[in-house]
Amino acid sequence: MAKNSIATIDLNFQNKTHAIASYLIRDRDAVVLVESGPGSCLAGLEAGLLASGLSLADVTHVLLTHIHLDHAGAAGRLSRYGAQVYVHPVGAPHLINPEKLIASAARIYGDKMDSLWGEFLHVEQDKLHIVNDGEEIQIGNLRFLALSTPGHAEHHHAYLFENVCFSGDVGGVRIPGYPYLRVPMPPPELHIEKWRATLQRLREQKFARIAPTHFGLFDDPEWQLREVEKGLDAAERWLEVTLPSDPPVDELRASFTAWMENEARQQNLSADVIRAYELANPLGMSADGLQRYWKKMRMAG
Repeated sequence: MAKNSIATIDLNFQNKTHAIASYLIRDRDAVVLVESGPGSCLAGLEAGLLASGLSLADVTHVLLTHIHLDHAGAAGRLSRYGAQVYVHPVGAPHLINPEKLIASAARIYGDKMDSLWGEFLHVEQDKLHIVNDGEEIQIGNLRFLALSTPGHAEHHHAYLFENVCFSGDVGGVRIPGYPYLRVPMPPPELHIEKWRATLQRLREQKFARIAPTHFGLFDDPEWQLREVEKGLDAAERWLEVTLPSDPPVDELRASFTAWMENEARQQNLSADVIRAYELANPLGMSADGLQRYWKKMRMAG
């Protein structure tokens, strides 16, 4: 791999390509990952590193966009190999003491918890670095600028590196080869107004490429951010029609899923591609996130 180039490691989540990525950047002795991926994907991460002549023990730094299990689950394991882990200040306590995070996820995923996410070890405290908004992370000759980017989660950073924005989940979910994007809107911290402000902030950075964790490097960031905004607008219209009647949660999820499945049919997406979208962005989670947002932000206001 050429110096300062970015390698996309497909973590092969649930034996599916194009669902979760980790991004590898090397410079001399520095081996940097943006996102660790979940604990269940350590074998996929190891295979991706091996393709570049590396092992898990060679990773020197891990930059996490946020602490959701699909992005940060393996960070604790990598810290035990010696990697320095960088995270938003709001997320840091949950990496040191992940009990509440794990318990919350277990309530959602039940007996699928282990098969989906694998082990979630705490990050060694001496390996954890809190990164503030606007802070530059210098790793050898590499420079990463952290931007606080709430909307999907309060504890979310995007990282700017050269002409690339690693957008985590605020840049949406997009599978290579398809002009289609979905907006991941899980509970508990979905905030549509903050997300719109985040999109405006990202536009002002004028980067040339965007790298969402789900999935890959793209050369049309203006299109992607516009599609995220369109997705937020559409979701807001949907909740304003659907939520006032306070439907049962199962009915709400079914309605949202039907809406998204109709979109997929209009895009002529294959079953294989739809599965990648669903693994990266479970539709029921977005329905739950919209319901919580409605009750917390709209009804309370």
